Amino acid sequence: MPEADSHPRRFCVHAEGVHPPGASIVEDVSFEAAALAWLEDFHPADQTGELSLIVRALDDGGEYCLRVDLHSGETSPCP
Repeated sequence: MPEADSHPRRFCVHAEGVHPPGASIVEDVSFEAAALAWLEDFHPADQTGELSLIVRALDDGGEYCLRVDLHSGETSPCP
C-alpha cells in the first residue's frame, strides 16, 4: 500500500457486501485514514466484528480492500 502523504487526497469508500452500498467521497491522507474516516461517519449500524471496505483513489484509480476490526479499529489487507 502506498505511503501516506501529508496532502489530503479524494477517495471513494464503500463497504463490501453491505446493502445499500453507501459509497461516499472522503478526503484524507491515505487509503487507511480514508477507510477509518468513512467508518466514523457511515458505520453500518447492523455490522459487528469485521468489515471489508473498498477504497479507491479518485486521482489515480488505485484501489485497495481493507478489513477493519470494528472494535479496535485495526486494519489489514483483505484476504
